[in-house]
Amino acid sequence: MSRAKRKLDHLRGALNSGQSRRSGFDDISFVHQSIPDTNVKNVQLNSTIGELNISSPIFINAMTGGGGQATEKVNASLAEAASVLGTPIAVGSQMAAINNESERSTYEVVRDKNPQGIVFANIGSEAEVHQALRCVEMIDADALQIHLNVIQELVMPEGDRNFQGALQRIEAICDALDVPVIVKEVGFGMSMETAKKLHSSGVSIIDIGGFGGTNFSSIENKRRENELSFFDDWGIATTNAVVEANVACPNLEVLATGGVQSALDIAKSLALGASACGMAGQVLKWVQTGGPEEVVKQIHHIQYELTWIMAALGIHQTIQFKKVPIILKGDTHHWLQERGVNTSLFSNRSLER
Repeated sequence: MSRAKRKLDHLRGALNSGQSRRSGFDDISFVHQSIPDTNVKNVQLNSTIGELNISSPIFINAMTGGGGQATEKVNASLAEAASVLGTPIAVGSQMAAINNESERSTYEVVRDKNPQGIVFANIGSEAEVHQALRCVEMIDADALQIHLNVIQELVMPEGDRNFQGALQRIEAICDALDVPVIVKEVGFGMSMETAKKLHSSGVSIIDIGGFGGTNFSSIENKRRENELSFFDDWGIATTNAVVEANVACPNLEVLATGGVQSALDIAKSLALGASACGMAGQVLKWVQTGGPEEVVKQIHHIQYELTWIMAALGIHQTIQFKKVPIILKGDTHHWLQERGVNTSLFSNRSLER
């Protein structure tokens, strides 16, 4: 099967698979503040990803490219929306364009439609330095995502089976590039152990890509004759992965993705320690049903709701989410307790301290 055909299969799979709501967000509750001493007009959503200043803690995460006109059309619409919103946008893996020049336009359209915006390039951990440099040059990227997708590759009928040397390649790319490097999972989450390995290799930003959003094991299993169904439930929930990374490496910047669907999900991610949140599957559905206008409408609404949540919690800046008291329960609480995390630190913190 051609890489382009596989990209289209992934796109259809993402649209059809839906969201499982197993990311852990329902296990998080905010402690209500009856006297927040806030004014919605003074709430500021501006945030940062590494050295990049962003208008709100939301970005459109990697989805597609490399599947001919169909994926080019999707990326064009997403880029148009990102341009209006001033929201960072990531392309899907650019290996298709490295192997086939005719696919370059499916990625280049993102920069064409969003000339002044923040754009992330994307490559897999199998890439060498020269390939990473080509990805950045291709779309004049402001940062590079390196994705980790071991489970997806194992389930993919034509996937890779050799994962040796990935950490060394990542370190070499970090040393060679002039733009920030973001190492991301694709829906199976990152553990404390992974965060420590990446941090020790010079990585300063990770996207934990938690379990509970688009399930690429399920998508790939539908393309197999004999399913590896045990991988469909494999992974670390988004809430757990955010906390694990922060506990393991407090100086590591953590981005939260994986089943993020609402302003409340974003608020909870930031309270758990994330700096920003990426949305992919939800945005893909919006762009398919209503084009870039629907994406703009929906993300604007999420931004408005986030300001209201912040006002209710007594904060005016997104960085203050990390001091807001929250209660962890259910599977999230159990997982983190078993992993040695003192969850009471979240429930007993205060903006006054």
